[in-house]
Amino acid sequence: MKKLFFAYLLISAFAFCKKETTTPNNTINNTIDTTKTTSVVSISGFDCAGVQITGNLKKDQVASGVTATITYSGGNGNTYSSKSHNSTGVIGLTASLLAGTLSNGTGTLKYTISGTPTTAGVASFAIDFGGKTCTINITVANVVQNPTSGYGQNITDGEGNSYKTVYIGTQEWMAENLKVSKYNDGTAIPNVTEKTQWASNTTGAWCYYNNDISNNDKFGKLYNWYAVSITTNGNKNVCPTGWHVPTDAEWTVLINYLGGQNFAGGKMKEVGITNWKSPNDGATNSSLFSALPAGTRYDVGDFSFFGSNGYWWSSSEYNTTTAWNRNIYYSYYTATRSINAKEFGFSVRCIKD
Repeated sequence: MKKLFFAYLLISAFAFCKKETTTPNNTINNTIDTTKTTSVVSISGFDCAGVQITGNLKKDQVASGVTATITYSGGNGNTYSSKSHNSTGVIGLTASLLAGTLSNGTGTLKYTISGTPTTAGVASFAIDFGGKTCTINITVANVVQNPTSGYGQNITDGEGNSYKTVYIGTQEWMAENLKVSKYNDGTAIPNVTEKTQWASNTTGAWCYYNNDISNNDKFGKLYNWYAVSITTNGNKNVCPTGWHVPTDAEWTVLINYLGGQNFAGGKMKEVGITNWKSPNDGATNSSLFSALPAGTRYDVGDFSFFGSNGYWWSSSEYNTTTAWNRNIYYSYYTATRSINAKEFGFSVRCIKD
């Protein structure tokens, strides 16, 4: 009996050991089978010619908001890891792709461009993805720094009048008063000579000082505010293309650059007393703005202050009846800010866009 019981124990132990050893083997086999299944990213092609570039790259400026989006076809719907590519040609840039999932079929990949290009030219990125390659080319522009002083290139309006220009700080201004009788789209601005008509007019108009054409060549024309404001002239531009009537804020930038309103006038006035009344206080014209005393036409139609004062419109409205302007005087070296009725006739200086 004892021999039978001992034999039974041996057989049971053998069976138990066999069961325990098969379970881990099955587990190992299952794990291996799982790891054999991997995500293979594949596409059938890129639309290299249709790469969409947003934003601009400029030499020595940090890339910001610049992306390149490329369309692919034949995507297999698998996930992909992030990837980056350094530029060649113009170096210093990286095109980065965030991790994502391919579409089944057609989709897009969006690369974000970062870094600082060291030269102007073409930055090239060799894209290798899903078994296909494509080169993305992005132009890097050369930044031309304008001078902060001195004359620029002359400009011409639509009627053939030529004007000197001048750099002052970060801005470029006309160094002469405007002379046009038409907007830059060719639309005529009425020449209003009669006093009562000028006073009652609420549309664009111009005149010579004292209605004397001989004043035009040196001093330019006088315009009411309705002629210079796009809100009242039908969205037209009285300045040459690429230029505009300065806002009040743009006038302030100029005046502040020249030391503030208590000192800027002298730096803006033409020197001497050929055109300015004596003493033409503080005039140095160090800015080359070459301000002249073209006078004004009042809102009632009368003329005044020729040779004594110069007045220039801004495009900025103060309220429904008045707008901002700047004034320079023969007896002071200030450049003051004031508001006047829109019917006044003042000179116009244009500033580059």
